[in-house]
Amino acid sequence: QVRLVESGGGLVQAGGSLTLSCAVSGRTFSNLAMGWFRQAPGKEREFVAAITWNGLSTDYVETVKGRFTISRDNAKNTVYLQMNSLNPEDTAVYYCAADRRLGLAYRTGSYNYWGQGTQVTVSS
Repeated sequence: QVRLVESGGGLVQAGGSLTLSCAVSGRTFSNLAMGWFRQAPGKEREFVAAITWNGLSTDYVETVKGRFTISRDNAKNTVYLQMNSLNPEDTAVYYCAADRRLGLAYRTGSYNYWGQGTQVTVSS
């Protein structure tokens, strides 16, 4: 059974930073591409960032480019999302997801496994 557990969410002031972590168990981590999504109240879940199985390629939604960085440590079975210059529009529940197909993926339907989410709240 594949399990994804997010951590690192919380309350931060605008302009601040947070780093989210997602620990993966139950499957060979290096055989998975990973992504981060977020869902704000009343909105659909949206793509935030993705990384290939080997970490050599990444991509981001336009609104977070230059502020967020996705990375992974295959030795620790963990993917990270470093978030800088946060603003209130970044407030959402953040989810990590795993895709067995190894490459970058942007749609929720492309991912096979999901975590339970971690709340990020940015105050103005």
